[in-house]
Amino acid sequence: MPKPATTVNPKVEPSPALEKRVRRAFSTEYKLSIIQQAEACQHGELGELLRREKLYSNQLSQWRRERDERGLDGLKKSAPGPAPKKTAEQKRIEQLEKENDRLRKQIEIQNGCLTLQKKALDLLDMLDEDAS
Repeated sequence: MPKPATTVNPKVEPSPALEKRVRRAFSTEYKLSIIQQAEACQHGELGELLRREKLYSNQLSQWRRERDERGLDGLKKSAPGPAPKKTAEQKRIEQLEKENDRLRKQIEIQNGCLTLQKKALDLLDMLDEDAS
């Protein structure tokens, strides 16, 4: 007897709660407005502001420090991770120097092979002269 057809939907829907979160990016204007709102807060209102905006106190401290050190340019988004130690030009020079060394070694090997072939021919010539 055949099995009855199932009516289960085979399509799988991912749960939005389980999906990977994306790191928030804050604009310069947003950071500046939060700093201004924080400075206008009375005693005890700062925590409410941070909870409402879902921010941490260390973010606010860092934004203030960046603003004090470099002005509005300090609040602009920077690239994540440490600053590169070498410029693109320095990396290119290093790459070319490595390639140059590799090619020099290759030429030395080829010259060694040619020298070996010349010596072998000289030995064969000496053997032919001795045999005749």
